[in-house]
Amino acid sequence: MPIYEYLCDTCDTRFEKIVINKQQEIACPKCAGEKATIQLSVFATANGGSAKSSAPSSGGGGSCCGGGCGCH
Repeated sequence: MPIYEYLCDTCDTRFEKIVINKQQEIACPKCAGEKATIQLSVFATANGGSAKSSAPSSGGGGSCCGGGCGCH
């Protein structure tokens, strides 16, 4: 079940709604208006980091003992 973001055409309130089927009626939680425009949603990834690394790489393996952490 996707979550969609909407903008109410009546009162300009932004809200989210879980949509079970496309025929489901969407109503604004603030004014109960039934005219809303679907918004472009942004999403997050769960990769735990960014593509760039600020630490220099020493090319030593994937653990602390590989020499990359500076403990040796």
